Amino acid sequence: MLFRLVEMESGCVEIDGVDIRKIDLKTLRQAIAVIPQDPMLFSGGLRRNIDPYDEYTNKEVWTALERVHMSEFVKKLPLELEFVVDDRGSNLSVGQRQLVCIARALLQSTKIIVMDEATANIDHETDQFIQQTIRNEFQDRTVLTIAHRLDTIMDSDMIVVMEEGCVVEMDSPKKLLELQDGHFSGLVQKTGIEKAQ
Repeated sequence: MLFRLVEMESGCVEIDGVDIRKIDLKTLRQAIAVIPQDPMLFSGGLRRNIDPYDEYTNKEVWTALERVHMSEFVKKLPLELEFVVDDRGSNLSVGQRQLVCIARALLQSTKIIVMDEATANIDHETDQFIQQTIRNEFQDRTVLTIAHRLDTIMDSDMIVVMEEGCVVEMDSPKKLLELQDGHFSGLVQKTGIEKAQ
């Protein structure tokens, strides 16, 4: 609904009080960046994967790579920014592919980031690194995180707990954890992760 891939039959989605149905589709989609579970890379140059419409300078692309801690890695690649990425990025690790997607989102400077299970296929150590990068680099943006790993959302401002397509709880992590028989507090107890601060 957020990207209007499916138009709503009832209700509405508002961003800053504006019904998204009243926004031009291209403008709406350019205002939101997605970091998906399966990083979306295509065969071609690394630079083109980060800046597909060639809208930014090489300096801006390098700055985005520095911000996701990939610049040193890219400098060691043959052809650096013109390094040829295999189809679906198969010659990069999953973590590196996700960092390329994050660099792309940083470069676009969109105010809304949708992370759809972005670290689900990544080992715990890489997940922690990527989560820290997201916390540091997207502080001034709205980040919508879809996640099953609870530790990736524990420092969110607001958590919405869904069950069978319905909202069952919604509040700050701290308040949800205070609900003794709550869905969220029950999930946290089962997983044994550290409670929100």
